[in-house]
Parts: sequence; C-alpha cells; structure tokens
Amino acid sequence: MKVEALERASVSADEEFGEDPGPDPRPEPRGDARPQELLGGLRAAGELGLRRGEFARAVQLGLVRAGPRAPSGAARFARAELERVRAREGFPQALREQVETVAGADAGAGVLGIGPSRFTRLARCGHLIPVGYRVNRYRAVVWIYLTAELREFAAKEPGMLTGAAPPEDRELVLAGADLRPRRWRGRHVGLLLRRTADPWERAAVLASVLPGPEVRLAVPDPAERIVLAALAPPPPYGHPQAPAAAAVGDRLLLAEPPDEVHWYRTSLDFALTGARGQSNSTGERGPT
Repeated sequence: MKVEALERASVSADEEFGEDPGPDPRPEPRGDARPQELLGGLRAAGELGLRRGEFARAVQLGLVRAGPRAPSGAARFARAELERVRAREGFPQALREQVETVAGADAGAGVLGIGPSRFTRLARCGHLIPVGYRVNRYRAVVWIYLTAELREFAAKEPGMLTGAAPPEDRELVLAGADLRPRRWRGRHVGLLLRRTADPWERAAVLASVLPGPEVRLAVPDPAERIVLAALAPPPPYGHPQAPAAAAVGDRLLLAEPPDEVHWYRTSLDFALTGARGQSNSTGERGPT
C-alpha cells in the first residue's frame, strides 16, 4: 500500500498531458547513482514528435511507460524511456501508425471499405473494440478505433466485410445489443492493470468500474474505500469536462450488465485478498 496515496490530489488524464509541471523537486540520490531526468507529459510528447492526443494514446497502450509521478500527481516520463522509444525500429513513423485513430462509423467504415451500417453492426456485435470515446455536442458517444486494428481485422476476417451477418450477430441485432461499452471497459481495465504491479492500485482499478453500492459491499471498511478512491485512475484522455457531457461519459466508466458487474466484483474480491495480505490501510506489512 502506498500511504502517500491518501495525500495525492486528483489529476485528470487531460491534466496529465497538459501543462509541464516543471523540474522534479525531489532530492538527488546519494552515492554514485545518477538522478533520472523526468519530463512532464507535454515536453515528453514534443521530444517524441507526437501531438498531445497521440502521446496520450501511446501511454494508454503501454508504448511509452510513465515514470514516478510528480508531487502533484501529474505523470512524468524518464528521459531514458524516451530514448528507448526513439531507438525502436521505424521510429517515428511506426509509432505514429500504432497510435493513429479514427472516430465514428463513417471514418471507420472508410478504413475497412464497407458501409457505415455494416461497420456499426460489426462494432455493436463486439468484433471491433473501441480504444476510446468522445461525447459530441448532442451528447452522443462517438467511439474511437485504432486504424491499425481495423486494417488487421480486414486482413484476417475478409468474409465479415461482405455477405449476410452470421446467425450470432443476427441474434444480437434482434436483441438490440450493443457490446461497445462493455468491450471498451474490458480493454480499458486491462491496459490499466498492465501498467502497475502494486496490489492496492490494481484493486483500485477494478473498484473504479463498479457501481458505488457494489464497492461498499466488497469493501465494508471506510478507510480502505478512501485508499481505493485515492488510488483510482483518472478518467481516460478525451473524457468530457462539461457537466452534461461528463455525465454521459461517467456512465461508460461503470459496468452495467449483471454478469459484467459480477465478474469485476469477483476480480476485486480476489485482488483485495492479495492486497490485504501484503499490507493494511496504514501501509504496514500484513501478517505472513
């Protein structure tokens, strides 16, 4: 458990990759060890030749790994990590291609060479997994897809781009199903879990997608709930700030179907068992 989590200010994903918080004020290590140079998100993006949104997507996908956070909670990036990314084959074009996205059915359909209605059906039936979203001025969700993944799907599943829908898809369409929010949440949680090995942070990720009543049932100790709230990940990059649009986005962040809620609740119970065995809410080592 990180005790300092209780003192961490809430930082949105947009703030993480916005203003550079300045030089790292932490003291240099003793001995011969060199302090690692840490850069704010805006400067790190510039050094990689990426736009702000491209850099945020690269961090989300684990292509660029964040370093220790600033005291404010904003993300920092070690120069050594930026050098590692620059040393990869095909940089910078290969990196830009990995983070390239399209928004909405019309743009996605253009990549696949199909009509928007077929694209929407493929996405609603779970064949195409969004990597993000935005909420437009009409408070409608616009799903965002990785261009490279769409092209990969077209190469692997050419039969899905023509002809009649398979029976399973027809059943989902008749039932009015839309798997896009659920598939996006699964991807979002998976990416967040890959970015940390800390057991309490992993529990916080799982708790963040559960409705409040489920979290209170799973975590009856108020002190533990405070810790999980402090460690909760910020909303994803692109999450709207305006209250009306943010309310739409907030609903996307929470599991809804009962079986999905049950899966995350079971996963949270398992994560908490491990976290409590390592430490308690005061940061002390638990019993062995």
